[in-house]
Amino acid sequence: MLSENQPEGFVRVRGARENNLRNVNVDVPRDAIVAFTGVSGSGKSSLAFGTIFAEAQRRFFESVAPYARRLIQQGHTPHVDEITGLPPAVALQQRRGTPSSRSSVGTVTTLSNSLRMMYSRAGIYPADAAGRLESDSFSPNTAMGACPRCHGLGLAHTVSEESMVLDPTLSIRDGAIAAWPGAWQGKNLRDIVAVLGYDIDAPWHSLSRADRDWILFTEEQPVVEVVPQRDRIAKPYQGRFWSAKSFVLHTLADSKSPNVRQRVLRYVDTGPCPDCGGSGLKPEALAVTVAGQSIAALNALPMTALAEILRPIVSGDSASTEVAVTLAGDLLRRIDVLLELGLGYLALGRSTPTLSPGEMQRLRIATQLRSGLFGVIYVLDEPSAGLHPADAEPLLLVLEQLKQSGNSVFVVEHNMDVVRSADWVVDVGPRAGEGGGEVLYSGPTAGLAQVEASVTRQYLFAEDREPVVAGELRHPLGWLGLTDVTRHNLRGLDAQIPLGVLTAVTGVSGSGKSTLVSQVLAEAVGQHLHPDPDDVPVLDLADPDAEIEHAERPKVGAVTGLEAVDRLVQVDQKPIGRTPRSNLATYTGLFDAVRATFAATDEASARGFTASRFSFNVAGGRCETCLGEGFVAVGLLFLPGSYAPCPDCGGSRYNPDTLEVTYHGKNVAEVLGLTVDAALVFLSDVASAARSLETLREVGLGYLRLGQPATELSGGEAQRIKLATELQRARRGHTLYLLDEPTTGLHPADVELLLLQLGRLVDAGNTVVVVEHEMDVVAAADWVIDLGPGGGDAGGRIIAAGTPATVAAHPTSRTAPYLRLRLP
Repeated sequence: MLSENQPEGFVRVRGARENNLRNVNVDVPRDAIVAFTGVSGSGKSSLAFGTIFAEAQRRFFESVAPYARRLIQQGHTPHVDEITGLPPAVALQQRRGTPSSRSSVGTVTTLSNSLRMMYSRAGIYPADAAGRLESDSFSPNTAMGACPRCHGLGLAHTVSEESMVLDPTLSIRDGAIAAWPGAWQGKNLRDIVAVLGYDIDAPWHSLSRADRDWILFTEEQPVVEVVPQRDRIAKPYQGRFWSAKSFVLHTLADSKSPNVRQRVLRYVDTGPCPDCGGSGLKPEALAVTVAGQSIAALNALPMTALAEILRPIVSGDSASTEVAVTLAGDLLRRIDVLLELGLGYLALGRSTPTLSPGEMQRLRIATQLRSGLFGVIYVLDEPSAGLHPADAEPLLLVLEQLKQSGNSVFVVEHNMDVVRSADWVVDVGPRAGEGGGEVLYSGPTAGLAQVEASVTRQYLFAEDREPVVAGELRHPLGWLGLTDVTRHNLRGLDAQIPLGVLTAVTGVSGSGKSTLVSQVLAEAVGQHLHPDPDDVPVLDLADPDAEIEHAERPKVGAVTGLEAVDRLVQVDQKPIGRTPRSNLATYTGLFDAVRATFAATDEASARGFTASRFSFNVAGGRCETCLGEGFVAVGLLFLPGSYAPCPDCGGSRYNPDTLEVTYHGKNVAEVLGLTVDAALVFLSDVASAARSLETLREVGLGYLRLGQPATELSGGEAQRIKLATELQRARRGHTLYLLDEPTTGLHPADVELLLLQLGRLVDAGNTVVVVEHEMDVVAAADWVIDLGPGGGDAGGRIIAAGTPATVAAHPTSRTAPYLRLRLP
C-alpha cells in the first residue's frame, strides 16, 4: 500500500466498509486509467461504485437546492470514514433492463436531436408548406410528429382473409374462421351467424364473396336471439355479432392477457405502416429534405453513408446555409467518434432491442467522449462486456482519449487485455464474499506480478499463463440443420449445429451471433417442441413495445434433426425477479427445504407452525408493519423520501414469534443472511438444500447471500443462478441449452469453474451452444461456428466452422488470431 504522505493527485479512501470491504484504506491516482480487478464477488464493485462513485454522487446531491434535490433519485451514503481528493464522478454501468423499441441508436447517442434540428432549421421545404416545422415534428416519439395510424411505431397490424381463414375447405361450424375465439365464445359467434341466415356447414370457399367479406370485415354488430341447440336447460339469449377483423383488433387493443394477445397475433399481418412507409412520421415531415433526402431516408442509412452525405454540406461544396454548415458539422464530429469505434455499419434508426450488449456499451461511451466534460472520474462497469477481442482494441483508444481530455477513468474489469493496458491496478480479494474485501495491491500494473496472494496475476501476465488444455474432443451425435435463414443481418444463411457437444458461436459484435442462437435457433426448436402456440411460454406482451420487438419472425427454409431434441432451455441474463421479494433462495427452490426444516423442529410443532409460517411473502409469520419487505418508506417534509429498516422487525422481515423458532441456534432470518458457502456447512444435514447450495458454489456463487434480493444481482449472476438451478434437476432426455455470453461479469478463474459445469451438461448427453467472446471458452469447445466478417450488413455469414484448431487456422477469420493464442 502507499504511504500516508501520498502526493497530490490521488483519491484517498480510508475505512471503507461497504458490503464485504474490510475497513479498506487505498490511494488511487487521478488523471489515469485505473483497473479494479479480483474474482467475482471480491468487493471491487463495492469499492469503485459502492464507495467512490456513491460518495461523489452524495456530495453532488448535497450541493443541490433542497427543492430540486427531492426531484432526483438519490443513491445511498457509503460506509466509509473519509474520502479526500475526490472530484465529480460519472458512472457508466451495465444496463440490465430491456430497452423500448422506441429507443434507437439516434436517441441513445442524442444524434437524433441534432438531425431533427437540422431538418427543422436548414431543411428544404416544399413550395406548398404551411410553415417551418418544429424539431419535434420530425420525431415519431412525440404527439406532434407521430403518424396517427401507427402512433409512431412504423409498424401496423392488418388482417386479410388469408391471415384469418387458414383452411378454406372447412365450414364455419368446423372452424374455418381460425381467428375467432375458441370454446363457448366461438360457438356463440357460429350460432349467431346461423341465425343471421348464413350457411355454416358449407365449405368456406363455396360462400359468395359478399358473404365472406361481411362475416370477416363488417363493422356492424347486430344483436339477435340465439336458441341453444344442444343444451336443453339453457334459455334463449341475446347474442352480439363480431366480425373476425373486429374481434382480432379489439383483442389486440384491449386484452391484458399475454397469451390471448399472442394467440390473435397469429392471424395478423404485421408490416411497415402503409401511411408512413414505416418511418413513423407524418407526411409534412417526410416532405422536408436535406441533400435531397427525407429524414426517414437518412435515419435508415449506415452512419458511414450518412457521414459522406454530411461532408459536402460541412465543406460548403453544396448550396449550404450557415445554419446547415454549423448543424451538419456538429453531427459529423459526433458520428466520426462512432466510426472510430467500428460502429459505422449502424443506422440512427436502428432499434436498440436489436443491438448487441457490446454495441450498446460503445454507443454510451462514445456519447460521453463528446460530452466535453473535464476533470471528472468516469467509473465504468466492464466496458469490454460483450466485446470480441478485436472490438476491445478501439475501446482502449477511447478510454485513452477520455484520459487525455483531462479525466480519470476507473474501470471494473475482467478482460485482461483492458487491465494490461491500464496505468494502475487495484486488485481486491483474495477470494469472494467473506473471503475477500481486502486490497491486495494498488500500484502500477507491472507490480501485481509480485503479489502471490492475487488470483488475477496468473491471468494478467501472458508469459506465466498456460494455454487452455481441453479434454479429448467429443464427436457429434447428430446435427441440427438450418437452411436459408433470414433475419436482421442473416441473409440466406445455412448452419449446421452439432448435437451432443459444446459449441461456441463467435464473431465480432453485431455479426449475428445472438440472432442465430437466441432468436432463430431458439424459435425453430421451440416451435417444434410446442407446435400449438397457445402452449408456448410467452414473455410479458402486455407492453406493446415487446410485441413490436418480436414482430419480425425469422424466415427459415427448412430445419432438420429436430427429432433428436426433447427439451429446450435458454439460460439468459434477464433478472430472476423484478422485486426484492425474489431472491436466490426462492428462485432455486432451496428455501422450500429451509422452511420445511424449520417447520419440522420441536418448537415449531409445539406452536402449530407449518412451513408457510416461515415465508416472508404471506401473512402469519412475516412482519405486518413492513409486510415482509424488511424496510419502510419514510416521507420527509420538503426533502425526498427514503427507505429505512423496519422499526418493528429491524429488517429481518419476520415477527418475533417466528424468530423464536431456531434450527441449530439460528432463526430463519439469520439463515437467509448466510452466504452460500456458509449455508453449505450449516445445512449440510438437509440433503435437498445442500444439493442446491453445492451447485451454486460450483458455478462460482459461493459469496452470495441466500436472501440477497434479485434486484441486487448482476445479469451474469442471474444467468449462473439459472444454470445452477438447471444443473440440480434430474436429467430428462436430450436437452438443448442455449447460453448468450455466460462469462459476462466473470473473472478468468471463475470462467474455469463455469467450463466444468458446461462440460457436466454435455457429458450427461445434452447439447450446449454458447454465444461467446471469451477465448478460453472457445478454446475448450468441441466445435466453433465463427460469424462475420464484420458487424451489421458487413456480417451475417459463417466464415469458418469446425474444431477450435480448424477455426484458429482460418486465414481471414477475425477470431482466429486470438484463438490461436489460447491453444497449445
